[in-house]
Amino acid sequence: MLPIVPPPILLSAYRQGLFPMAESRSDQDIFWVEPRERAIIPIGGFHCSRSLARTIRREVFTIRVDSDFAGTVLECAAPRGDGEGTWISGRIAASYQRLHEVGHAHSIECWQGNELVGGVYGVAFDQVFCGESMFSRRRDASKVALAWLLALLQRAGCMLFDCQFMTGHLASLGAIPIPQSEYLDRLQNARGAQRLTLPQSLAEVEREAQDSSSSPGKLIAHSLTQTS
Repeated sequence: MLPIVPPPILLSAYRQGLFPMAESRSDQDIFWVEPRERAIIPIGGFHCSRSLARTIRREVFTIRVDSDFAGTVLECAAPRGDGEGTWISGRIAASYQRLHEVGHAHSIECWQGNELVGGVYGVAFDQVFCGESMFSRRRDASKVALAWLLALLQRAGCMLFDCQFMTGHLASLGAIPIPQSEYLDRLQNARGAQRLTLPQSLAEVEREAQDSSSSPGKLIAHSLTQTS
């Protein structure tokens, strides 16, 4: 396998509005993508349906941050039932793993018992989070992970959530398309450190729930339905 893309190069590319892809899981080559149109979910703009809020409130899944980053990436790279291939090659996965080890890539995971059943991972820098991929082994697990991610990012002081390519599914969750030129302007405006890291944001929710005799799921569901 060719060497990983070092974290400084990856972060420099993301700060310029680029991200890496590969043709297949086994592809050794990486190409850099700069879409003409970018999909973002505005912070505070996640569309949380009543049924999804109910699932979050009932805590059907246990939510964890970074407990199995490698496993989340592996699941995201697995073959899909629709026959669609993956852009997450072994080299790209290894590059994200290294980025995770230095604190700039995170996973939000849905667990049932000891089984990882859904999640999303992405790249964190400045006041920006770039969602890379998500997966679901149970109904709504990826939606729950994404909902938690957006809620935690809002608490952490994130200004920009990038989901790269526009799809109908993302549009239903609140994503909007913007020109790449506007995306680059937003990147510049989102420089500087966030108030909290993603793991710290989750810990804050858990403390608040304990102090208020509530549950993390109820707090997150309430915050999402207040802003969506």
